[in-house]
Amino acid sequence: MFIVVGIVNDRFVTLADGDLRKIENPKVKNIKHIQFTGTRADEIVAIINSGEIPGNHVLRKYLKNIKTIEAANGKEVW
Repeated sequence: MFIVVGIVNDRFVTLADGDLRKIENPKVKNIKHIQFTGTRADEIVAIINSGEIPGNHVLRKYLKNIKTIEAANGKEVW
């Protein structure tokens, strides 16, 4: 599971997870090849909109919280 951390153009976005893909070196992916979960990372959006770069630990923490919440709701997250 990754978080969209940037938009390159109308076809490509950059993704990071804070672990294998750090925020300093995000992966560029075509939007066609991404499955969106519909979950918005509001706290990370706020950090990016303020002009700062979120730390990798923030991304890992947020993704861990999402996985535990989704698992508690009976949804499989990978």
